[in-house]
Amino acid sequence: MLDRAAGSAVHRTDDRPWLVVGLGNPGPRYEGNRHNLGAMVVEHLAAELGERLSAHRSRAGVAQTRLRPSGAVPGPRLLLARPASFMNESGGPVVGLVRFFRVRPDRLLIVHDELDLPLGRLRLKLGGGEGGHNGLRSISASLGTKDYCRLRLGIGRPPGRMDPADYVLRDFAPAERAEVPVLIAEAAETVEEVLRQGWDRAQCAVNAR
Repeated sequence: MLDRAAGSAVHRTDDRPWLVVGLGNPGPRYEGNRHNLGAMVVEHLAAELGERLSAHRSRAGVAQTRLRPSGAVPGPRLLLARPASFMNESGGPVVGLVRFFRVRPDRLLIVHDELDLPLGRLRLKLGGGEGGHNGLRSISASLGTKDYCRLRLGIGRPPGRMDPADYVLRDFAPAERAEVPVLIAEAAETVEEVLRQGWDRAQCAVNAR
């Protein structure tokens, strides 16, 4: 389980924070949708760390915290964020956060739902295309680069001829719901691996599973 870190004067070689952004749509109407899976992970992380997301001028809920310490070394710093905008306007809040907190794209981790992975599968990815994901498209356009980190959370393809746009805006089916908390918890642990081990080591370990 993740814990909030205690304060410490011990110096870390690299104490720059990671900005971890969970994508979704605002409001209770969308709360349980497949498209809100990224936001669910960030909210889970905040709860595990004893934090609450507070309104920020970037149009996002934000919590500044640390992971639990490792011995005498304080845990890595992270900024948890959930845009208050709709999915296709995620770029504005993300750019606002990046500029305000002076975070480089290689320390930006976007957590999002992924149609091209089976439900329950997750993968780490650096850069590349957006795969038709409107949130990622908005972020890439606003940042002016695709070279940021992603945690892709599988939701599977829609059944039959269902429009993917309709599929992502529906809640998980009853048969799927038992898998969702497991996926969220695994995603939270993956974020911790990235922060503690570094991107390259975490990506190799996670994507080999």
